[in-house]
Amino acid sequence: MKKAALLAALLVLRAAAEDAPEYRPRTRISGTLRAWGSAQMEDLLKLWETGFQRFHPAARFENHTYGAVSALGGLYAGGADFALNREIWPNEAMAFEQAVGHAPLIYEVATGSFDVPTKSDALGVFVSASNPLSQLSLAQLAAIFTSGSARTWGDLGLTGDWAPRPVHAYAYLYDNAGLRLFRDLVAGGSPRWNWDVKEFDNLTLTSGGRLDAGQRILDALAADPAGIAISNPHYASAKVKALAIGRSAAGPFVPLTRETVAARTYPLTRGVFFFAVKLDDRLTEFLRYILSREGSRDVVREGCYSPLPVALLRDQLARLR
Repeated sequence: MKKAALLAALLVLRAAAEDAPEYRPRTRISGTLRAWGSAQMEDLLKLWETGFQRFHPAARFENHTYGAVSALGGLYAGGADFALNREIWPNEAMAFEQAVGHAPLIYEVATGSFDVPTKSDALGVFVSASNPLSQLSLAQLAAIFTSGSARTWGDLGLTGDWAPRPVHAYAYLYDNAGLRLFRDLVAGGSPRWNWDVKEFDNLTLTSGGRLDAGQRILDALAADPAGIAISNPHYASAKVKALAIGRSAAGPFVPLTRETVAARTYPLTRGVFFFAVKLDDRLTEFLRYILSREGSRDVVREGCYSPLPVALLRDQLARLR
């Protein structure tokens, strides 16, 4: 059944790639483009670069994928022509503007993964499998995780024996990249936070391996019927279930699936972003390749991220014009 679901999702991604416009070079590009960014996005970046060089054999690339936190610094320090990275953080935006004098140019170029850890994976909201709740709005999530005003399951609409039970919340560390985005989406970037939320970091094992924070979160939730957690669907078991999420109380409430993440209908989906100080012919042409049928096929080939839905892709292309 799982293989069938994966195959169906792959067919959806391939169809999305084929809907993108074909890449047709407008000018010949040569010289070297310097890239900084996320190490987790390097495989995707290399596929785009190789594909671009088929059309522009004189183009060269230098990749410095030191990590997400360094990406914008490479731009405003003059070491990079572009950066490929996760969502920009407020302190990163402030540093960039102070150094350059204006905000960075930002283009969304792919959709984050459904469940691959560290690959801008979607943020799942989970409860115990025994919990009768099936859906929550972003405002209700804010009431749990930011203001802390939803203290019992009755505050979230449950009745009977569930109504007086306290809500026990579990999540990543406050400064985790995914949780920063979660705060932006559910509370409009408000710094408010419910400090009763139990936070988890990655755990280094004595064997030398690592126990991912997402796994630790869902292990804790599996042992707590009154819990609710933000984590990665990669670690979900039969003891927990993902809630459908709505942008408003009126819905629609969208389940967490590969298809809804790829279609960008699931509200807690993440993205992949291209940053630059300014665009020249080389960067514009490279972006046109990324936002094309060929570039979308590269995303499918990489296997973790998803190509942009064609409407969003065309919006990004229109900004280049």
